[in-house]
Amino acid sequence: MKRSYIIIFLIAALLISCTRNNSKTTPSASENSRNTDTSVKNVANNISDTSKLSKATFAAGCFWCEEAVFESVKGIGEVVSGYSGGKTKSPTYEEVGSGTTGHAESIQIYYDSEQVSYPTLLRVFFASQDPTQVNGQGPDHGTQYRSIIFYRNQNEKQSAEKYISDLNKSGKYNGPIVTEVVAYNEFWPAEKYHQDYIIHNPDDPYVQHESIPRLRRTQKQIPELLKPERSILEK
Repeated sequence: MKRSYIIIFLIAALLISCTRNNSKTTPSASENSRNTDTSVKNVANNISDTSKLSKATFAAGCFWCEEAVFESVKGIGEVVSGYSGGKTKSPTYEEVGSGTTGHAESIQIYYDSEQVSYPTLLRVFFASQDPTQVNGQGPDHGTQYRSIIFYRNQNEKQSAEKYISDLNKSGKYNGPIVTEVVAYNEFWPAEKYHQDYIIHNPDDPYVQHESIPRLRRTQKQIPELLKPERSILEK
């Protein structure tokens, strides 16, 4: 009888551990409200009008880290975590995580183009990831973690394609870059609890073992691009 209880307990524990392959936290019902615009984050960052800023949208694995990386770069006013690249309207985190919606965890960047150029954003984007990893980044696997540049015009498309071509020719990587270059369609902001996640949840095991080390690795490659007032987590 005791052996049966032990077996049942082990099976239950295994099922729980496999619900998310990267151990990300599941929100409570109260946390799961959608942030349909950037107003909450704008207040926190003293930004009154993002309409005056240029926009760029990227995907490169877990959006928690990508958001923090770009928010530490000079000339960037705001970064919002969300979903792009799929067909489902207003997808949830769980739906995107299932890999069935076609979306990837993405970030929408609001930046001052007079302070930071689009090619510079591309530099940060590629520094923050392994662009040769297919459908994943680090321990996160699935199409929802694929690497994508969502271009808004032909200049961005050409800049992205040239940057990728130059990187492939440079021999920096052992394999070819698999980053997709896709026309921007729509961006859905993620649930409120995802925004500024690593700042609000520094003790989360995933943040400690994946997000913060990745953030620091990226920042070591671009020290001259960083804001002097960036968070202590990012130093």
